[in-house]
Amino acid sequence: MSTPETSRFVRIRVELVVEVDDEEAVTGAALQSLADDTDLPEAERADAERAVTEDAAEALAHLVDPFDLVGEVPGVELQQASWSSELIDYDPDSPEWDLDEDDGGEKDPEDEGMTVG
Repeated sequence: MSTPETSRFVRIRVELVVEVDDEEAVTGAALQSLADDTDLPEAERADAERAVTEDAAEALAHLVDPFDLVGEVPGVELQQASWSSELIDYDPDSPEWDLDEDDGGEKDPEDEGMTVG
């Protein structure tokens, strides 16, 4: 009996909405992280420092690393990651922010039971 071949690759989609109640703390942590990064070339460091200082969303994106989500999971190696952040208007009571729905507005049966909150 043969089993169908399956992919070993899994895409995990995560969408987070966070409230930044202390922009200075986020910016300071991002600046400290940049200062601690000894491998970062000075030109890139200056650009990154300017970006995180001007935009709290950019500072937060600098601090959030997808590798941290799976780096300690046994048997898993991160192959590719991309992420971004942006300032948004957020209304938790709006149907737009229903975590049970994907971007198309239809429920995905594979996602049932995976909402945390």
